[in-house]
Amino acid sequence: QVQLVESGGGLVQAGGSLRLSCTRSTRTSSPYAMAWFRQTPGQEREFVASIEWSSGTRSYSNSVRGRFTISKDIAKNGVYLQMNGLEPEDTAVYYCAAGRGSTPIESDYYYWGQGTQVTVSS
Repeated sequence: QVQLVESGGGLVQAGGSLRLSCTRSTRTSSPYAMAWFRQTPGQEREFVASIEWSSGTRSYSNSVRGRFTISKDIAKNGVYLQMNGLEPEDTAVYYCAAGRGSTPIESDYYYWGQGTQVTVSS
């Protein structure tokens, strides 16, 4: 069973930075890909970024490209999400996911964390 645990969320002013961390607990082999999604109340979960585990190839949504960076945490078998230039529109619960391919499609990810709240004040 794969468990994903996110940390690093919090309250930050617009223009500030946060780094989210996702730790993956598993005895199985590495996933094909890991990703971050986010969700606001009443909205569907939105793709943020993904990384293909073997190649390190990264993908970003248009709304965060140039501001956010996804990277691997080899020691914790997980990923980071470095978020710079945060905007109030980035306020959401951020979820870590692991799955079969580095895609923006929610259903391609098998395992999910519980989420961590990020709030950006104006």
